[in-house]
Amino acid sequence: MSSATKTSRPLTWLITGSSSGFGLALARLAQSKGHNVIATSRNPDRTPELVNEVVERGGRWIQLDLDDLESGKIIEDLEAGGTAIDVLINTAAMSISGPLESFTEAEVRRQMDTNFFGPYRLIRAVTPYMRKRRSGMIVNFSSGAGLEAMNSLGVYGASKAALDDMTKVLHKELEPFNVRVLLVYLGTFDTPMSSSVQTIAAPLDSDYEGTQTERLFNMLRTGNFALPGDHVKASQAVYDVIMDEGFANGLGNEIMLALGSDLAITVKRTQDRLAHMMDVFGGICHSVNRDDGTQASW
Repeated sequence: MSSATKTSRPLTWLITGSSSGFGLALARLAQSKGHNVIATSRNPDRTPELVNEVVERGGRWIQLDLDDLESGKIIEDLEAGGTAIDVLINTAAMSISGPLESFTEAEVRRQMDTNFFGPYRLIRAVTPYMRKRRSGMIVNFSSGAGLEAMNSLGVYGASKAALDDMTKVLHKELEPFNVRVLLVYLGTFDTPMSSSVQTIAAPLDSDYEGTQTERLFNMLRTGNFALPGDHVKASQAVYDVIMDEGFANGLGNEIMLALGSDLAITVKRTQDRLAHMMDVFGGICHSVNRDDGTQASW
């Protein structure tokens, strides 16, 4: 079992998206357990009461814009000042809804910048320090949209799928150095993000009238959909996995955590789709190798 976070000493947590949802819940939970929290958000001035709450309990709150190309400097400055980051949690994200064909280049880049490049900049900055200390943990929050295609969330799903693959590779690369990596797949939860989905600037083409794409686009645009997940309960589950305790005692080296009953349905749908592919094309899959029996090197 990894000892990266299995310790009795307080850990220092850097959490993105701390002004609401999972980021705020985890900041509060970590502080209640005696850990040192560095909360971050794009606009701290908008939530002075939350900033005061964290600071009064001994934490810090730092302004962080994930779209800033130099956002990784926040970690370099903290480390240079003697603050070692033990746990990096990337919860901050945003979503733009619309048919794939209707996105502008700028909208796609904005979506990828926040959901993929933003976390990557922080990961790239913190990894050398954790690797050299042979200790630490990186937690990335993903979504069922990164597993299974969903109408009108193609670009959001692409940004999460990119984050997913990067996280899985990171797990493999950092495992020899006792640095843990966790990928959290979320279903639909009761967080402000559910009501803050943005939409493409272009109007929905009339060809989509009556389609599943239009139905889901309108649901996301209006926020008129059910929110079965309790983000506070889910945050406790994430905390237990990070700390390798509670229900997760002995499961600290697991790389993927699924949360939410609707996410379980998405996982099953993904499993069925892959199984169907092999049922249909398994024969041809195994028949296109070279005749000399050459095997893959990995």
